[in-house]
Amino acid sequence: MSLPRAYVEHAAIRVSDVDRHVGFFREVLGLTIRDEQPADGARPRQVWVLGSVQLIDDPNFVGPEGRLAHLGIMVDDYDGVLARADAWGAKALPAGPNWLELPGGLNVEILPASAGAVEAALAINPRA
Repeated sequence: MSLPRAYVEHAAIRVSDVDRHVGFFREVLGLTIRDEQPADGARPRQVWVLGSVQLIDDPNFVGPEGRLAHLGIMVDDYDGVLARADAWGAKALPAGPNWLELPGGLNVEILPASAGAVEAALAINPRA
């Protein structure tokens, strides 16, 4: 059996001031906003920064670091990964069958990758 290939596409983090964090990513690192979801009463404002960070507005958060909400993981075998996760004992969350809670409470969002995307991401050598 060959294992699927995957990479972490984004980490979702709760922060007390989304705009301040967006400013850091833009002004210091040159990363722009990829997508934004305004608050709608049921959901907080969320901003996806190009380059793997999702910021979730949580004005009540106080602390030196953000709170991890979930990891978004791109996979090349979406259906196979979901089947193996179910057999492994991961718990599906109400958000959908691709939202899983692992033992210990870590939440992951499984995302289907387009053809060749995982291979391209894994070919990047961050230390080169």
